[in-house]
Amino acid sequence: MSDIDYREMLKEAGVPTTEAEMDKIWKDLNEEQGSLIQNDSKWSPFWKLINAIVTKPCKWLVDLLADTALPNTFLKTASGIWLDIFAWGVDLKRKEATAARGLIQFARVNSVGALTIPAGTVIETPVISGYVYRMLTTEEVTAADGELVFNVPVKAEQTGEAYNLGPGYYSILPRPVPGVAAVKNDAEWLDIPGADQEKDEPFRLRCQNQFSAVGQYHHDAAYTADIALFAGIRTDYIYFEHGAPRGPGSANVFIMIDSGAPSQDFVDAINDYIRDNGHHGHGDDMVCFPMPVTPVELTATIYPVAHLSESKKEELKAGVADFIRCAFRENSNFEATQTFPFSRFSLSRLDRELHSLFSDLQSIEFNRATDIVSGRDLPQLSCFSVELGA
Repeated sequence: MSDIDYREMLKEAGVPTTEAEMDKIWKDLNEEQGSLIQNDSKWSPFWKLINAIVTKPCKWLVDLLADTALPNTFLKTASGIWLDIFAWGVDLKRKEATAARGLIQFARVNSVGALTIPAGTVIETPVISGYVYRMLTTEEVTAADGELVFNVPVKAEQTGEAYNLGPGYYSILPRPVPGVAAVKNDAEWLDIPGADQEKDEPFRLRCQNQFSAVGQYHHDAAYTADIALFAGIRTDYIYFEHGAPRGPGSANVFIMIDSGAPSQDFVDAINDYIRDNGHHGHGDDMVCFPMPVTPVELTATIYPVAHLSESKKEELKAGVADFIRCAFRENSNFEATQTFPFSRFSLSRLDRELHSLFSDLQSIEFNRATDIVSGRDLPQLSCFSVELGA
């Protein structure tokens, strides 16, 4: 993570860092003290003893200092429990893992009569990178006579941000419910995003921000600290709009999460915490909004390597589609370069990453020749397909 060479820092301080440097120091000291021991070959019993009881333990201590103790002495490079101790010093602790909650849309075969969806009904995704994600309904919901489409509250089977999937992923009932024609999650299905236990880098950014938030009122760092308390929000996912958009003392904050723009209900909970529960400066008028999204229409045409079987072609097609959807924050199953506000999303980089991951991919073409450039908005797929080239 860091380009700081702590071993070089020790060298500059005159500390020997290799066994050869240590052996030379022992020999020099031996000569300075007028020792009568002259056999300094590597087979010498004396130097074997020195190496065993002095040099090796000293090397262990230097390695511990350079590789563990010094890096964890500074916030920039601390990790794990060392970072937790730093955070304690600024009155912070890691955010715990949470389970995603939201609404799944059920569509009935017909609207005649009432239809009950039991609590605990399971809704699944297709296989994504070898894994199936599941949502469970949290309460019994009954659709009234005449109601063809209705929403049912759900909770992820496990904690984690991987369950914050894009629209259409949750679409399978492993045990069919009589009277239900289809299920799906729509674009704003997620009420509370799932989150992993806070990782080192976002936790480090919160600790860094805390040094600027000492006063806790009237400035960006203080509001950032409060907003970042919510699961799934990193300090670098918070964007301020100054210039008194609603008059003196007013500011806007636009928020995103790993899965893109948060739901309005989630943002409303943040506004309630800040505006209605007193976590704001006197006279301040600060309102949070979901990060605006810009719809992107994208078609990818893929050309597999020669003589690939039909099943492998379909597997490649599904994998490429999931990878591109990951780049647009609809899943988190790949190490893809993702979209951001105020940035340029490079299609050529996406091309390279796809070729690096999928060995059966010979070529790929996109229906647009230019990169996707964003301002205070987040590119979001509105119409997307992957097609097999002839």
